[in-house]
Amino acid sequence: MIQLWRFLAFTGLLSWLQLASGADQVVLSENSKLSNESLLWGPYRPNLYFGVRPRIPKSLTTGLLWAKVDSFTEVQNNFRHTCEQHEGMAGYGWDEYDVRLGGRQTIHDAGNMIDITTEFVKIPGGSHGGSWGVRIKGTPRENAPEHLVTSIIFYAAMEGLGSLQVNNEEDELGVEGTVKMEGSSNELGGFTLEVTEGPETNVHPPATHKSYASKPLDRTIVGSLQVEDANIWQAKALLFQHMKTEIDEMISLYGNENAPPPWQIFTIANNIREGNMHFVQKVFDGAFAVISGAIKSATESFSDRFSKVLAPKAPFNKSKYQAFARSMFSNLIGGIGYFHGDAIVDRSYAPEYEEENEGFWEETAEARQRQGAVKLEGPAELYTSIPSRPFFPRGFLWDEGFHLIPVADWDMDLTLDIVKSWFSLMDEDGWIGREQILGPEARSKVPPEFQVQYPHYANPPTLFLIFDALIDKLESGVSFGDPTDPLESIRSAHLQTPENAKDYLRKLYPLLKRHYFWFRKTQWGDIKSYDREAFSTKEAYRWRGRNTKHVLTSGLDDYPRPQPPHPGELHTDLISWMGMMTRSMRRIAETIGETDDAKEFQGYETAIVRNIDDLHWDNEAQTYCDATVDDYEESVHVCHKGYISIFPFLTGLLHAESPRLSAILDLISDPEELWSPYGLRSLSLSSPDYGTGENYWRSPVWININYLAVKTLLDLSQSPGPQQQRASKLYSSLRSNLVETVFKEWERTGFAWEQYNPETGEGQRTQHFTGWTSLVVKIMAMPEVQKGGKIKDEL
Repeated sequence: MIQLWRFLAFTGLLSWLQLASGADQVVLSENSKLSNESLLWGPYRPNLYFGVRPRIPKSLTTGLLWAKVDSFTEVQNNFRHTCEQHEGMAGYGWDEYDVRLGGRQTIHDAGNMIDITTEFVKIPGGSHGGSWGVRIKGTPRENAPEHLVTSIIFYAAMEGLGSLQVNNEEDELGVEGTVKMEGSSNELGGFTLEVTEGPETNVHPPATHKSYASKPLDRTIVGSLQVEDANIWQAKALLFQHMKTEIDEMISLYGNENAPPPWQIFTIANNIREGNMHFVQKVFDGAFAVISGAIKSATESFSDRFSKVLAPKAPFNKSKYQAFARSMFSNLIGGIGYFHGDAIVDRSYAPEYEEENEGFWEETAEARQRQGAVKLEGPAELYTSIPSRPFFPRGFLWDEGFHLIPVADWDMDLTLDIVKSWFSLMDEDGWIGREQILGPEARSKVPPEFQVQYPHYANPPTLFLIFDALIDKLESGVSFGDPTDPLESIRSAHLQTPENAKDYLRKLYPLLKRHYFWFRKTQWGDIKSYDREAFSTKEAYRWRGRNTKHVLTSGLDDYPRPQPPHPGELHTDLISWMGMMTRSMRRIAETIGETDDAKEFQGYETAIVRNIDDLHWDNEAQTYCDATVDDYEESVHVCHKGYISIFPFLTGLLHAESPRLSAILDLISDPEELWSPYGLRSLSLSSPDYGTGENYWRSPVWININYLAVKTLLDLSQSPGPQQQRASKLYSSLRSNLVETVFKEWERTGFAWEQYNPETGEGQRTQHFTGWTSLVVKIMAMPEVQKGGKIKDEL
């Protein structure tokens, strides 16, 4: 076993300021302090296979690299650092993880013939988030050679004005025993980092070449660098650059014909000196393994809480599903990261961006090419979960609302902290960028044409689903997820004392209103110009930022829309999202006592629901459709049956007595339309556009939309009405299909996937998509519904 590093915070007292009077506020302030401390540190670099940092900009950052080093030709490609798709992994991710305690991650590195386990545990006490420890376990895979040589490299770097130095005496042969680093910064105070030797059972490569005498591999190699802050994230490139110098010297000394073996030659230089970045390298022969008691305690605590808060319900209460559910949820919260940096924004406010003219998509394309006001803004910081560690390691606005749905059951305080972080990004107009690409490290994963954010682009306001969840919990009176959890008072602080939740909403309320009215101002749709008949002349909406192929702002990218685009279009999904958002704003206003606002929102809500029918229901097609304007300047429906058609249903805007509900359930349940054995198709099988073009949202099964369908069907199964029995049956079937689809592919491939093939159920597109695909955990935790809509009691 190698205890790769341990962080020890110097003890001290962190003072805090009480801003309000009253016992509730005192408790909330103390809980907030404890919550911030327990969340300060974490593996908050989710784009790496493993990297720990605090939620502090320009601070200590750490990471891990490893490689099989038995070949001169393959070593460079073998080094792992950032999560990558198709890198020879047989699966990886957190088996069990709690953001406040720690957990265990397993990386099945088939390419390097080794399974790596990273174990992270937090140790409360002192200030600055307490201490933490990490252990690394390496187990050769079945096909590995008898002597599998693995190089492990840990690095620690200090960004900004802090200091970090290695305290060991420089020894040209390497360090014997523990490597000790000391550092300090204004935010962290003083701290130490220790990289220990590990137990005697660890084996190192033997001396087979005379170069071993000057660099024995049973010692630890330490190399120090001074690196510009802007380049620290490029640790792998820096390592290779540093290593190349050493390789060149060895080749020069021994020649190509008598070169040292690859595990000897692919090493860093022993060079302890002043610097802000330090690499620590160890080389092992075979396995290195042990699990500490502290880690076991953290994982046991996770399992115990999971069984009480998010346990799968029948028929998914078997052990195989429970392990799957724990892993899926652990990877969701294990994907939480802290991001800091500047963003590229186009503040030109070009008149073309109003999209008022026919052919507007060509005008906007030309305006974007000008880039006259494109500039870096910030820096900003964001605490968020991410859709996918290898492919989308950054914050996505509409994804995040879905991500937080199961997290809200686990830890409401964590959830509200993340929501607050997102709303802190809002500009003075009420805009939040739909994709948060903060800093050069984040931009390195994004093609240049997608890096610029536009302040007239919206995204589905899914964070308001979380406000509904909060208010639902307040109204239910259930304040404890697990009364036996010693951290429950922190996790549920806003639920145990409802006034604290209301205070949170009051403080955020001005930002919520600004965001809401930004939507109304920038995404409005035109009713009057085309003599459309509707209950309200104001409640219609159109996504900005579309072209002939995509409406990226809608989140449904290539889903078929009216062609060609027209400034008179009205979009079914957007008015539905606005209905959901308005309902949430009304409930928030009611909760915090803003009665006049609540009445105003109630008026908007009523008008939106009425206009959905008036503007988007097509009697002939018996479904909801987008609207556009034809050559005669007449408003017409363009019906592409699929997810768009059922959005009023998905957002909970159709009541149990709705006359439209029967037709919607017909569409959902028809195998020739949306129904498949693996979940609801994104586009009807009968559509001529089915499976065409990019086929991104033109057939595949998406778990986030299916979750909305399952939730709505469950609600309808518990609501008296003519469709109650039918909704109950569809709920049970769809729930079962979705869980089995995601579970079987996870079991077969080792990954959760971005989407699933409606013909085969196979996962496709992005692998390790543990963002909204993790909603399967919430689906599994939903109750089993028996005949008659009765929920089965499992007690």
